[in-house]
Amino acid sequence: MENEQLEKLRYPIGKYEVPEGINNEHLKKWIHILEELPTRLENMVSTLSEEQLETPYRPGGWTVRQLIHHISDSHHHSYIRFKWGLTEDNPVIKPYLEKEWSKLFDANSAPIQMSLDHLKAVHAKLVYLLKGLSSEQLERTFVHPEGNVQSTLAENIGRYAWHGSHHFAHIQNLIDREGW
Repeated sequence: MENEQLEKLRYPIGKYEVPEGINNEHLKKWIHILEELPTRLENMVSTLSEEQLETPYRPGGWTVRQLIHHISDSHHHSYIRFKWGLTEDNPVIKPYLEKEWSKLFDANSAPIQMSLDHLKAVHAKLVYLLKGLSSEQLERTFVHPEGNVQSTLAENIGRYAWHGSHHFAHIQNLIDREGW
């Protein structure tokens, strides 16, 4: 498979780019995406067979099962990062080794409903929190130690709206390609 095709499979909606001048429309759109993701994801994958769940979304990529568990794990981390950013002064967040997490027993064998239910709960709490943030709170920051990158909470809302949409597109594209 040529590099351009593989890159399109890896980043079906492109890479996340922080818009210049995040405004209320950006925030409303992103929060809406986060609010709808758990239901959209569950509707998309609930009828997939065990064999389909074990299918990688691209050559060398995670299986659908791993993707679903990854989205849940990652968005759980995101929720905690928002809390740190709101309660600590520019904290350095704790990254996690997502590729290693994807190799763990639960990511490879647990029923997807566990992570779908977890994602619903995490997103209900996250969206409730995000809708109540003030302009000042949205400008609070944290630092990701990989690359020492500082991020505002507003930027992080966009990042996780993108992240969920990114992995949703991985699964949707696989379903479309396979005709499921």
